Amino acid sequence: MRRFRWYRCHPIVVLLLLVGGGPALAGNYVFSVRGEKTYLSGTPLLVKGLRCSNALISDAAAQELIDNLDTFASYGINTVSVFFMGSRFGDVKGYRADASLDPVYAKRMGRIIEAADKRGMIVLVGCLYWSTSKAKHESWTQAEANAAIANTVAWLKEHDYRNVFVDVDNEGMAKRAKGFDTRQMVLAGKAVDPACVIATNFHGPPPAEADLGIHFAKPVAGKPYIQSEATPGNAPGGYWGKYSKRDGTYNYINIGLYNDAMKANQIAETRAHLDKGQGYMLASTWLQCVPSYGPNHRPGGDGTEDDPGIRWWLEFLRAEYGPYTPPAKDTK
Repeated sequence: MRRFRWYRCHPIVVLLLLVGGGPALAGNYVFSVRGEKTYLSGTPLLVKGLRCSNALISDAAAQELIDNLDTFASYGINTVSVFFMGSRFGDVKGYRADASLDPVYAKRMGRIIEAADKRGMIVLVGCLYWSTSKAKHESWTQAEANAAIANTVAWLKEHDYRNVFVDVDNEGMAKRAKGFDTRQMVLAGKAVDPACVIATNFHGPPPAEADLGIHFAKPVAGKPYIQSEATPGNAPGGYWGKYSKRDGTYNYINIGLYNDAMKANQIAETRAHLDKGQGYMLASTWLQCVPSYGPNHRPGGDGTEDDPGIRWWLEFLRAEYGPYTPPAKDTK
C-alpha cells in the first residue's frame, strides 16, 4: 500500500489502494494535447470512437470489448470511452464510499487500457456519473468528488497508463445535482499528474486548467473539442428520451435501431465534426444497454429490427476515412 498526499487540493490524506497488484506497466502510447489538436505519441490524431460506458459491468463485457478492438480498428475506430461510475442502467460502482477505486472494476479498466495500448488505441476514462444511476454516492461532498478524480489519476500514473484522457463529470451531472465545482476536480487531478489529459463535459467553456472540452462543453479557441456522446439529432422523442426509454423499464428500448433519417443525420454530423477537426465518438443503446440485452461490444448489423447494431455507421466511417493505423510507439 502506498500513501498519496493530495498537496494543496484537500486537507486530508487520501489513501490510494494499488489495485491490480504488480509493478507499474509501461505504456507504448501517449495521448496529449497541443493547441487545438490531439496527438498520440507526437503524431496528430483525430479521435474517432465509441462510447462503451458500461464496459466494466462484468468480466464478460470487458472481455468482449477487448476481443473486438481489432475489429473496431479495422473500421477506423481509435478510441473507446469506459466509465468507473455509472452509467445509466449499468450502475457500475467503481468508487467506494471513501472515493477509493474498487479493485474489481479497476482491474477490468486496466485490462481494457492495456489491450488498447497494445493496439495504439485510446481510452477515455470516465469518472463521475450522477443522474439516475445507482452508482453514485449521495453522501459525497466536493471533498469526495475531488478525491475520486485524484485517486483515478494517481492509479493511471502508477500503472503508466498514458494512452488515456479523463472525463471528470459526465455531462456535468454531479455539478448540477450536487453543486460540485468541476474546476476543483480538474485541479485535483492535475495536482497528482500535471501531464494527465483532463476534459470537462458541462454546458459552458472548459476551465482554463482543463486540456479539452467534450460533449456538452462549449468549443473554445485554443482547446480541442471532441463530441464524445454523438447520437442522431432527429430521433423521435429524442434519442436518450422517449426513443430509448420507457417508464417502468430499467433498460433501454429500441436497442440498436435506426431509421433511414436517423442514419443520414448521424452520418452528416460525423462528417461535419471531423471536417472541422473535431473528434467524434458514437454513442448508442446498442453499446450501452445492460443484461439481458447487452452491452454489445461488437458491430452488430444495419440498425433494423431484424439486424440491430451500428455496423452501418462503422462501414460509413471506414469507407470515408479508412481503417485505423496507429502511429509509431512512444520511444520515451
